[in-house]
Amino acid sequence: RRTGISRNSVRKYLAMLLPASDADSPALSNQDLADKAYNNDQLEHDALRMEQLSQHFKSCQSELSKTGVTRQLLWQEYMGLYPDGYSYSRYCYHLKLYLKNSDVSMHLEYQPADIIMIDFAGKKQHYVDVPTGECIECQVFVAILPYSGLIFCKAVHSQQTADFTTCINSMLKYYAGVPATILCDNLKTAVIRPSRYEPVFTDICYQLSEHYATTFSAARPYSPRDKAMVERAVSIVYAHVYAPLRHEEFTSLATLNEAMTRQLYLLNNKPYKNTAYSRWYFYDKHEHGLLRPLPSEPFGPKKVVVLTVQRNYHVQLSEDHLYYSVPYQHVGKKVKVLYDNRVVEVYLNTDRIALHIRKPHSKAYTTLADHMPPHHQRMQTIKGWNKEELLLQANSIGTATLQAATLMLENSIYIEQNYKACFGMLMLQKKYTKQRLEAACNRALQGTRVNYTMIRNILERGLDKQIIVPENDTSIPLHDNIRGKDHYQ
Repeated sequence: RRTGISRNSVRKYLAMLLPASDADSPALSNQDLADKAYNNDQLEHDALRMEQLSQHFKSCQSELSKTGVTRQLLWQEYMGLYPDGYSYSRYCYHLKLYLKNSDVSMHLEYQPADIIMIDFAGKKQHYVDVPTGECIECQVFVAILPYSGLIFCKAVHSQQTADFTTCINSMLKYYAGVPATILCDNLKTAVIRPSRYEPVFTDICYQLSEHYATTFSAARPYSPRDKAMVERAVSIVYAHVYAPLRHEEFTSLATLNEAMTRQLYLLNNKPYKNTAYSRWYFYDKHEHGLLRPLPSEPFGPKKVVVLTVQRNYHVQLSEDHLYYSVPYQHVGKKVKVLYDNRVVEVYLNTDRIALHIRKPHSKAYTTLADHMPPHHQRMQTIKGWNKEELLLQANSIGTATLQAATLMLENSIYIEQNYKACFGMLMLQKKYTKQRLEAACNRALQGTRVNYTMIRNILERGLDKQIIVPENDTSIPLHDNIRGKDHYQ
């Protein structure tokens, strides 16, 4: 009656233990009693089968992840090795226990302001478009600072690039700072190629990283526990934001976000269980001051195109048919061009090689002098001269150079050609010195005309170094044998 065992079962156990109940016999241990009460041979058999099953599980654990491999197939292979093995139901039961015990979790400690985890909730919100009566579903972006647990959420129309950047801007504005790392799931907007060790991110993530001076990181594929905090945050948002709003109807995305923000404020100010401190308390006390400051302006996404640098060391944006220069050394190379309404940036691999202010209504070519080869820079310099500047530079060399420059500038009706010739003459000073150029101009002035070629030839042949000897006076002296005007009538 005390044990709840039938009378016949008690008699059976007593019969097993009766031979060892003599007063002279030593007291039996619990293990000895168990061996006598149960069929020990069966226990040994079960222990052997369990050992065989454990060995089988070690070899087949990785097989389950392979295409087409099922528990049924693994059990059939197990029975082929051990015909006296467990039935299929017991096999699945022990396999479940084995996987649970071998797949343990690690508790992670987070540092203040070190990381923000982001994700899109699986369940959507919605609002009703009044003119059409259509129910429009919305994605919900969720983020959390793991150290303090401060949660952020925002409804957007999609997970596309424009909405994704809107969410990142709003999130960082809400947190009033930037963490060292932003950890995301392998969503297509953020990750091009998932990888356990080196994922490849989209251009928008690299742009965001550069603008906010942070870095993006991705969770391992198929490993939700890498971002367990944000997974838990999604569940909290379901309970504290979705549920209280379930009976309300919204007529726009803005009104939906306003209502979600109110619930979010209540959630973040709600004290943790069995404490007097809320998420906002830990954020203000431990994290806010450690976050990096926000830039002066929110991020604006840039369009990205890959172009080839043309022979004139420019790239053309087909959107407005304007050309922007890059250093001439990169002619023929493929470059990545990032642009928005304000700037145009040109990257070769990861190095920015050109930056221009974008002016959609400016002239067709925007060229920086530093991007031009040396001889093009000289041509550009020539185009920039005017008559007054050239004469001022000639006067600094000498009087003869000034006279020669004046004559050259008045040489023909093609003003630009005159500027080029005069500029070329002045540049001869770099090769032959100012003194020799002044002497060459002085010699050239003795002739009937002055031009660039004449002065250059004088310098090349060293004629400027020769002393000019004045010619003898050959005028006819006065005498009587002079015919007057009357002689020719």
